[in-house]
Amino acid sequence: MLTLPGSLRVYLACGSTDLRKSIDGLAAIVQEGFGLDPFSTCLFVFCNRERNKLKLLYWEHNGFWLFYRWLLDGLSLHQRQAHPKVTAETVI
Repeated sequence: MLTLPGSLRVYLACGSTDLRKSIDGLAAIVQEGFGLDPFSTCLFVFCNRERNKLKLLYWEHNGFWLFYRWLLDGLSLHQRQAHPKVTAETVI
């Protein structure tokens, strides 16, 4: 079972990501694009161009977790305007 720490750093990839990428491809984006260590205990969030699918990458002890979420209604314009734009990192 996955247990996320309460002080988990969450990094949001700005723009869209090709979600056909698997763990290796997303880890490469984290390392080369963000300049961060994909093996750190951080959660990395990627979104597709239509903003109706998300992939989350997380390292735990000895392996990666890859979460995939398909939002059937997508992210509506109202939902996006209700929250301030996040451009760097969010700490939960």
